[in-house]
Amino acid sequence: MPVRIGLIGKTNTGKTTFFNAATLLQAEVNKYPFTTKEPFQGIAYVVTLCVCKELGVKDNPQNSACIDGWRYVPIELWDLPGLIKGASYGRGLGTKFLTVASASDALIHVVDASGSIDEEGRIAEPGTSDPVKDFEEIEGELVNWYKRLIEHNRDKIAKNMKNPRTDPIEAIANPLHGAKITEEHVRLALRRTGLSAEDFNNWSDEQMWKFAGALREISKPTIILANKIDIPGAEKNYRRLRDAYKDLIVVPASAEAELALRRAEQAKLIKYIPGSESFKVINERALNEKQKWALEFIERFIMREYLRTGVQFALNVTVFKLLRMNAVYPVYDPVKLSDKHGRVLPDVFLMHDGATIKDLAEEIHSELAKGLLYGIDARTGLRLPVDYRLKDRDIISIVSTTRK
Repeated sequence: MPVRIGLIGKTNTGKTTFFNAATLLQAEVNKYPFTTKEPFQGIAYVVTLCVCKELGVKDNPQNSACIDGWRYVPIELWDLPGLIKGASYGRGLGTKFLTVASASDALIHVVDASGSIDEEGRIAEPGTSDPVKDFEEIEGELVNWYKRLIEHNRDKIAKNMKNPRTDPIEAIANPLHGAKITEEHVRLALRRTGLSAEDFNNWSDEQMWKFAGALREISKPTIILANKIDIPGAEKNYRRLRDAYKDLIVVPASAEAELALRRAEQAKLIKYIPGSESFKVINERALNEKQKWALEFIERFIMREYLRTGVQFALNVTVFKLLRMNAVYPVYDPVKLSDKHGRVLPDVFLMHDGATIKDLAEEIHSELAKGLLYGIDARTGLRLPVDYRLKDRDIISIVSTTRK
């Protein structure tokens, strides 16, 4: 299953602009509350240094792309309907939003760092709203939705608790699997809150809220995207967000600038690799005055100040830092580093930290895993056991009785 990242936040924070910049799909962009009425799915890419340069080979990517020695690996990106206060009770489009957000592996919480949206998500003058408060409100809605989800399944959990063969942690987690909540998530949330699963039926409302908050943080790791950083006053709010949430990663960004650069690159006006710290104008004559001004503004006030627009950086941080995914290259021939058709380093898979060779085999094909014997480290030729924990940039050949 591909990694799924959900974009959350109040309406008009720039989520859809971020989505368009990351995917170049033309989702509707409009300055009205709740423009995004349905979850919108697209393919974005995270970027990692390809092993081809290290090994001195010319690769032939199939499930990804290699540009100047950087491997672009596809992920799912979801642009979800914006939230407002009261969304967990169905206000606005909250219930639909929260249901889809729960199926994400991680979330990027887009905040308007310029403070230019009001409580209802309408466009306002920059500096008239508080981005820190906006973040708190949306997080509160998420925690409340988790709390309501648990309470909605209270009878099922209580019934599971009565079964002497069911572990209490498993009893709590089972009805929540649809929200990608696992037994390990529940175990960690209990440990963090000091609550006992055996006492679930006696938890107070305050304890339930405390547990829901911990479960939300653990099961849906999140970064804050301080968007619209190029608007005056946003820098101050970015620092406030960073100081207020020291345990979270806060990324300054201008999704609008990234979208402009990618469209200019598509039009062959500039050379720009998403996530890079610079761009080069290659067809200045084709630029009109407005385009020249925009590119000069981006170079001066975004690239010089923050080194990058933040969009690609946020995706990379979410996948490689927050989720701690590793890029692993499976090959058929460990000597030629190729698949059975002779294509060199054709695929790369994003594997969770702690994933094994068995997990990789299952990710490639369930039949391959059934006859799994061992793996081979293509760099050293060493035979690896099926429970070997994969590391970033591993190149693995899987040996299986069912391999064709």
